[in-house]
Amino acid sequence: MQNSSTLPLFKHPPFLLFFAASGFSELAYQIAFVAIGWQVYALSGSALDLGLIGLIQFLPSVLLVFVVGHAADKYSRRPLVQICQLVEAATALYLTIGSFAGWLSVTHIYMAVVILGVAMAFEGPAASALLPAVVPKGHLKEGTTVSSAIYQMGAISGPAIGGLAFAVSPTLPFMMMTILWVVSAFFNQGITTKDSAVDSESPSSDSLFAGFKFIQSNPAILGTLSLDLFAVLLGGATTLLPIYARDILQTGPLGLGLLRSAPALGALIMTIYISHHPLNKAVGLKMFQSVIIFGVATVVFAFSNLMWLSLISLFVMGAVDMVSVIIRSSLVQLSTPDDMRGRVNAVNFLFINTSNQLGGFESGITAALFGAVPAVALGGLGTVLVALIWMKLFPNLKAIDKLE
Repeated sequence: MQNSSTLPLFKHPPFLLFFAASGFSELAYQIAFVAIGWQVYALSGSALDLGLIGLIQFLPSVLLVFVVGHAADKYSRRPLVQICQLVEAATALYLTIGSFAGWLSVTHIYMAVVILGVAMAFEGPAASALLPAVVPKGHLKEGTTVSSAIYQMGAISGPAIGGLAFAVSPTLPFMMMTILWVVSAFFNQGITTKDSAVDSESPSSDSLFAGFKFIQSNPAILGTLSLDLFAVLLGGATTLLPIYARDILQTGPLGLGLLRSAPALGALIMTIYISHHPLNKAVGLKMFQSVIIFGVATVVFAFSNLMWLSLISLFVMGAVDMVSVIIRSSLVQLSTPDDMRGRVNAVNFLFINTSNQLGGFESGITAALFGAVPAVALGGLGTVLVALIWMKLFPNLKAIDKLE
């Protein structure tokens, strides 16, 4: 995905190390939640138990959002990210031992998810705030796009690898996670930047809440984040994929991996396309259009009992969702002063985690009450409705023409 605008990134050693560390960490994360989701559903057979994984992941983000943001601005970001990855590696080792010894239960998995949730709550904002320090000057927008591609490459390969590894042995994906997070920490160790503690003030109420105040004062960012929050909160079908894989499409863990990889493959292809054809016109309108298409594709997936149609629907969902992701990430990175990046990105990650993880809990409850198909279909229709309402509530967001 290199072109004339992104080539300087791949000649810049700090960014290359960041690229590798982030890529391996995301790969481990994606393997983790394919293995964890399949393991929990295999042990309990409960849609509600699947939804609880999302709730348990979400709680650390919301409870620690102010501490996380202040830490990412007060302390050096690179070692903070590295510590998180070592904690994640230790947690994965715990799952490996439990699975190999045969004592791993749903409760043990939930305990591990809590620790992973806390570590990821710190790692995400700190890594995002570190990004501007590792890209060459004047290439932040390109760095943001490539950084999104890092996520998508892990999200494509991780689920497929995790599903295949789980089919070989339930212990293997947890072992792979351990190794990948150790490797990520190793690459982070090599990053040399001017990154340091950029905020020396004590954690007063004003400094802790500064991220929320900044977003509240910027209608474009507020509209983008809240649109993504409610759209994915309603339209998230990912949590229920183990049910679709086993009960509706009648495939196994490898099929689940393919289903989880399909949205990421669509997102990566969209990222490559945007890297060569930047969003330079009517970006606000394009974002709303992408959310509406996301909702329609979700409804198609809900009623599909054909593997190929389900994969196409998920592929489209991932592709159009990436448009929103790039716009949101670019708005946040380009608009935020460096001394506030940690706190603003902590709020940004809270919105992301709320939509993905709390959305998973919502999907689990709805599926337990009404069934998986009605839950996903209603979520897709709700996503379309939210996009139409937000076009009226945030006309300035719809009117944005370029990312500058």
